Amino acid sequence: MRPEVQTFVAAGPLPDWDASEEEIDRRVRQLEAIAKPVSGEEARALVSCFGPDDCYGVAWTLLHLIETGPNPVLATDPGPDANEWHRRLHGRAVNAGLIP
Repeated sequence: MRPEVQTFVAAGPLPDWDASEEEIDRRVRQLEAIAKPVSGEEARALVSCFGPDDCYGVAWTLLHLIETGPNPVLATDPGPDANEWHRRLHGRAVNAGLIP
């Protein structure tokens, strides 16, 4: 796994809307430092980085980065209690015909 991905994953889930502008900017810089495409291992690690909301759109950037890797990352339905971003990743893979 590349160091840029390790750094992002080690920082934990994205913050919520209550985070400081500095914290959000720091996470955006970390995310932007990750060159596309990501490997399957990196994509699976990045899935753990979704936070409780969309973090002012940063979660969408994370989702699109994950989708540059081998799809699908989430091959089984994560269930109704799963993070909305996990459900979204799975749903997008279903809609793309990658999984039934």
